[in-house]
Order: sequence, then C-alpha cells, then structure tokens
Amino acid sequence: MAKQQKEIIVPDGILAERIYRLRDENVMLDRDLADLYGVKAIRLREQVRRNIEKFPSHFMFQLNDAEVDIMVSQNAIPSRQYLGGALPYAFTEHGVLMLSNVLKSNLAIKMSIKLIEIFVQLRKSLNTYTELSLEIERIKKKLNNQDKNIELVFQYLDELVEKKESPASTERKQIGYVLGKENQN
Repeated sequence: MAKQQKEIIVPDGILAERIYRLRDENVMLDRDLADLYGVKAIRLREQVRRNIEKFPSHFMFQLNDAEVDIMVSQNAIPSRQYLGGALPYAFTEHGVLMLSNVLKSNLAIKMSIKLIEIFVQLRKSLNTYTELSLEIERIKKKLNNQDKNIELVFQYLDELVEKKESPASTERKQIGYVLGKENQN
C-alpha cells in the first residue's frame, strides 16, 4: 500500500498576512517560512548559508536593526529577544521559490507553489489598485475643469445681474407716437 500524503491546508489569508513590504519588495521572513515548511528557523538559515550562491540580493536580504525595530513595532516579530541576537532574513518571491529547491521536501515544494500564487495575486491587486488610483485622478481633473466652467457661468450671470441693476439701464426711453404742441389741447 502506498503512503498517502497528508494535505496541508493553510488559508490564503493567513499566508498573505505573513507577507510584508520592505525595501519596496513583498517579502516573507525566515521564521514564517520555516514554520510553513515545517522546519526550525535555525535549520532554514543554515541551509541558506550552505547554498548562499543561490540567493542573490534580489532573492533574499538580511534585515538591518532599523527594519527589525519596524517589524517589532508592527508585531511581525514578537520582540528583539525572540530573535536571539540574529537578524532575520527576508525572502522575495524568487527567494521563496529558490528556498523550496534548497529544502527539497514535498511540503516545502507544495507550500512554495501556494506562496507564489499568493505573491501573484498581490501583484495583480497592486496593479488593480494603481489603475483605480489613476482613474480617480482623471476624474478629479475633470471635476476641477467642471468647477472652473461653473465658476465662469456664475461670473457671467453676476455680470448680467449687475447690468440690469445699474442706473443707466433703469432710465427708459418712451416709445410710441408723440403729439406736437399744437395738438396737445
């Protein structure tokens, strides 16, 4: 009888919550990936160090002290003591994929595929958000132009009202037949 593999179900929302924005990149921290891949964080970092040539700077980078402070303040990292003195690694989408090749477990491969799909969804969402922002800006420009046009119409109306109320326009010329002096009796 063949072994049946246990299917790991992790909701996409939980995975997406573990993706952070650092250095203008969507990244995942080494401790979160280790948890998802079912290995200890120290073993994951060990494998990365052994295969460092597979992780160029656009695949993975180590957080600096300022970034760690930001992550602690956002509760992405419980505390500095939790790190044990080691600065965590952050993996980009490409780094997550390479990490599954380094770890070579079935769980790592399946989880990486799922994570890559979430990264792609995030990118699509970002594109949609950008398109919406651009459309809103176009609408704002149109509205600004409409405001200017409405102001111009009101200005013309004010000028017309002023002309009607001016004293020169209240003197009316009599029209009609005027009798001469001899016919007035």
